[in-house]
Amino acid sequence: MPGKQDKIVITGAAGLVGQNLVVELLQQGYGNLVAIDKHARNLAILKQLHPQVRTVHADLAEPGDWAGEFAGAGCVALLHAQITGKTSEPFVRNNLVATGHVLDACKAASVPWLVHISSSVVNSVADDDYTRTKREQERMVVESGLAHCVLRPTLMFGWFDPKHLGWLSRFMARTPVFPIPGDGRFMRQPLYERDFCRCIVRCIERQPDGQVYDIVGDTRVDYVDIIRTIKRVKRLRTLIVHIPIGLFAALLRTYALFSRKPPFTADQLKALSAGDDFKGVDTEQVFGVRQTPFEDAIRESYTDPRYASIVLER
Repeated sequence: MPGKQDKIVITGAAGLVGQNLVVELLQQGYGNLVAIDKHARNLAILKQLHPQVRTVHADLAEPGDWAGEFAGAGCVALLHAQITGKTSEPFVRNNLVATGHVLDACKAASVPWLVHISSSVVNSVADDDYTRTKREQERMVVESGLAHCVLRPTLMFGWFDPKHLGWLSRFMARTPVFPIPGDGRFMRQPLYERDFCRCIVRCIERQPDGQVYDIVGDTRVDYVDIIRTIKRVKRLRTLIVHIPIGLFAALLRTYALFSRKPPFTADQLKALSAGDDFKGVDTEQVFGVRQTPFEDAIRESYTDPRYASIVLER
């Protein structure tokens, strides 16, 4: 079990999982954190919130001095990932090329253990750039020869979220009409980010080797009911309307033509309606983490005065 002052290196630290993980680690007394990310603005947000954390601005897909940050690390949290994109290139660059460099740096520094944040999509019926590269990224970690643990979360929500439910929440607050694809009866198993980060911390403490854990939100809820819950906790008057899935997909494709980083893509709509039903471990039994009730987690995510108004840049 690492000490509270052992160095923990976090790649992709300025993203959704990383920002929440830093909050959780600091709250639990870990004081020697190195946060590496290529997104300057989001890294600046992390630094402003937590000036005691060492931040390193670096593109892990490029060799550089950042590799020296791994020296003396007690563990590494490998979080970096490309989630959305209009072509395959950023997925390959950020999920595969960068991961190869990080694994090489871990080996050179004799890092004793790492936790890799994979994704439930590796078990999904979906077939897109994100799914394919996340499968390959996980394989690279498993076959690296490094002591490791793999966590596969489902769709996450929580503080700082620039995409997914966070974007939907903000969009709903700005528009009088909110569109829902089809009947909206697409079952989801959303995972509260803070609950997931508590599981990561338990793994860091125990450092299991070779274990793979599927981490799934306890609540099975349809997409349309997620939207209704957000509307209720934020006390919005937005009108929810249903439109045909084909038209919804066409609108997303049109929007993508004018947006460099669309928050919701046609591929994600396809994944949303794929009908996945993920099975996960009992987080309370395995990690001692009782998941927050869904509506309470939504309320904390989007109304909490500390972090709910802080949004990362996509």
